[in-house]
Amino acid sequence: MMTTMTRLLRLAVILLVAAPRFLFAQERGAIALGEAVAGLDVTGRVLLIGAHPDDEDTQLLTWLARGRQVETAYLSLTRGDGGQNLIGNELGPFLGMIRTEELLAARRLDGGRQFFTRAYDFGFSKTAEETYTHWPKDSILKDVVTVVRAFRPQVIVAVFSGTPRDGHGHHQVSGMLAREVFDAAADTVRFPTRATLGLGPWSPAKFYRAARFNPAEATLAFNVGELSALRGRTYAEIASESRSQHLSQGFGVLQRRGTSMDYLTLEAVHGGGVKRSEVAPLDGIDAGWTRFAAAALADSGRAALDSLPAAIAEVRRVENLMAPASMVAPLARVVRLATSARAAARCGDGYACAPLAAGADPATGDLVAALETALRRAKSALLAAAGVFVEATAPRELLATEDTLPVTIALYNQGHADVALESGRVWATAGVPGDAAGPGTVPADSAGRLTVPLVAPIVAIPWWLARGRLVDVFVPPAAGSRAAENIALGEERISDTHATATVRVAGVSFVTDVGAIVYRYADPARGERRRPVAPVPSINMTLDDEVQYARAGVPFDRVYGVHLRSATSSARSVSVTLELPTGLTADSVVRRAALEPFGSVTLAFRVRGSLRPGRYIINATATSGRETFRTGYVPVNYEHIGPLRYYRPAIVQIEAVEAALPRNATIAYIPGVGDNVAPMLSQLGARVTLVAPEQLEGTDLSRYGAVVVGPRAFAASSVLVTQAKRLQDFARAGGTVVVQYGQQEMQTPGILPYPVTLARTAQRVTDELAPVRVLAPGDPLLTSPNRIGASDFEHWVQERAVYMPSSFDPRYRAPLEMHDPGEPSNNGAVLVAPFGKGAYVYTTLALFRQLPAGVPGAARIFLNLLAADGRRGSSPGAQP
Repeated sequence: MMTTMTRLLRLAVILLVAAPRFLFAQERGAIALGEAVAGLDVTGRVLLIGAHPDDEDTQLLTWLARGRQVETAYLSLTRGDGGQNLIGNELGPFLGMIRTEELLAARRLDGGRQFFTRAYDFGFSKTAEETYTHWPKDSILKDVVTVVRAFRPQVIVAVFSGTPRDGHGHHQVSGMLAREVFDAAADTVRFPTRATLGLGPWSPAKFYRAARFNPAEATLAFNVGELSALRGRTYAEIASESRSQHLSQGFGVLQRRGTSMDYLTLEAVHGGGVKRSEVAPLDGIDAGWTRFAAAALADSGRAALDSLPAAIAEVRRVENLMAPASMVAPLARVVRLATSARAAARCGDGYACAPLAAGADPATGDLVAALETALRRAKSALLAAAGVFVEATAPRELLATEDTLPVTIALYNQGHADVALESGRVWATAGVPGDAAGPGTVPADSAGRLTVPLVAPIVAIPWWLARGRLVDVFVPPAAGSRAAENIALGEERISDTHATATVRVAGVSFVTDVGAIVYRYADPARGERRRPVAPVPSINMTLDDEVQYARAGVPFDRVYGVHLRSATSSARSVSVTLELPTGLTADSVVRRAALEPFGSVTLAFRVRGSLRPGRYIINATATSGRETFRTGYVPVNYEHIGPLRYYRPAIVQIEAVEAALPRNATIAYIPGVGDNVAPMLSQLGARVTLVAPEQLEGTDLSRYGAVVVGPRAFAASSVLVTQAKRLQDFARAGGTVVVQYGQQEMQTPGILPYPVTLARTAQRVTDELAPVRVLAPGDPLLTSPNRIGASDFEHWVQERAVYMPSSFDPRYRAPLEMHDPGEPSNNGAVLVAPFGKGAYVYTTLALFRQLPAGVPGAARIFLNLLAADGRRGSSPGAQP
């Protein structure tokens, strides 16, 4: 027997390489115990389907998962890659990583699980038809079928209606696919089991649509403002905190208190008529253990399954969350019975028991999924009742290829039960699990360390980014690989490293999921910090930029810093070379450096020459011993999500543009959100000074030829709004003001010198190939210093213009017209007004996307905007 003194049992193992596996955070104390016990006999599952991060109904998720202990999940078709970013400059797949982590942070609060398809968010789409030109329907529907067959929900809830009233084409498609998968998941002719990771058919019982915005159509209403006695908060409060994790989209909200209603509309059922009187989505569905009474099991498994309800009832009979010692033995019996039943259902031990293990048999798959959930809850409750905490830690955060890392699995027994740590397993990205079996009991002062053979890991690149995209769908991992299963496992179960431990509590041995291996350290200003261990290259090599501009035919003279960082415990000698295009030469063919263990260094190359118009590539290559390195990662850290590493090749793409600068190319740039424009203007030869909104009042603007305001800057800064008159005074005195797009805030009187109006549904040109009509070829804005023509609108990315005014004051000139196919014309993409001695420009062109992508015409257009002056052109004025 263990003494009442807390004991530390240590099992040290060398970190091995394996496929990403399940990830569940350990909750502790009365909350973990109470909610887990409440859900022991709840076997129902509900799946919500939407298009993006932030589409999910967090109120419904929280009410079901935290309030009713229903296994609830959200399937987002995309990761939000094509959106905008209010907290940083990351866009595209980089932003998709951030929004993925924001969804996972939200799920940790509301208790749901998280799935994705392979669809890439290519930006705003106006119709389902347009969306399907980017996403092959059968490919995305197959992903949705795979998730449904893996999760096996009794209920599917579509967030959107699947009609044009959803607005965004992605929303429409998600509503359409949600309804289609309700039937298609059972169709093994259209979707054979081999096409969905061997998963067999599944037929959900009910299909609902969310009715938050049209409660008159709802068939089901429920109060998510109920109080959770365990958490001391309402489910609406928890849901508000969950939604506030979407900070990159500016969705921080107040927590809602009091009555708060949510609504669903029952649209279809399998095996019966539509019932109009309900109090919960699982009404009429057997969501307990009795529905498995006819399941085909061996005698031992049948006996265990039949005994499970009585064992759960005994746990409830002795339940005491404040003094839970009496619950330990009954909970241990529940774990033992559920484990026996699972084994009889042809499901392996430990994490190998995933829904994927059930194969093509729907009944067995349903039982396996229910037992997996019950076991997770029972184990969590047992550890909480026994006062046991298990963690896996490592002495540093980064694990290099070809290196080793000792991992300590520690069990803390803070209760009174008979507890022992028997063995442990650790994984890293790609490879095989490593096992270490130790003594049944290891005293706190005993070494108790075991090692296993090392298998070097590969770099931990997010699985959906590892193979790139085909059109706007991520290429799946290789068939047969463990990573191929990730789409069905759920994103919250995937981590770069992982550990499990076999523990014995009250005479019952079981495998518990420890979660990610973490590096713990003390920050004097913030206390304990925990960062998950990640496999990285032995040498991380990056350049500052991915894309740069240069002016063609102009002398080129730049210094490129090649940043090297070692992740190994030994010193290394490194040689770096640059591969340059014709027309450029470096001041050194090779540079060498000695990297200290875990050290870093920057090697600088001065590159000179001249380039003709076109796109060129500079490649950096590092060699150390027999290894060659051509990639690296950019770290990203935000407090509300886990650490991220965005991998990219060590190359710079240079777009050489035939472009002339304005006479006074000295610019004060006020950054906006998701804004990478200023560095690109500098590369074109403009002299750019960044000026924060708070600095604007004290800045002498007379030194500048133009002031540029970044995208959505007025929405992001109330200080800038108060300084709008100062910008107008600068134009009145002879300067040029260029304001990039905003949203509804641009209608606020005083922000712009003359009013504009935005329609309630903002007009956008989402087709990057949409024709652009020049209304006034002789307008100075299109002729000086660069003559703008049709070729300047070639090779644009994602979209042409966003949030275009539907009407504007006649004092603005509007030299361009553009619109999406089938829509009314709009000439609000570029507005310029003479103002005093200078000019004021407002543009909704998506230049914030085009310049970082190196689009040559966008650079020429922006330089012309900087040169706008008070001359009146011949272009049309106000748009009706």
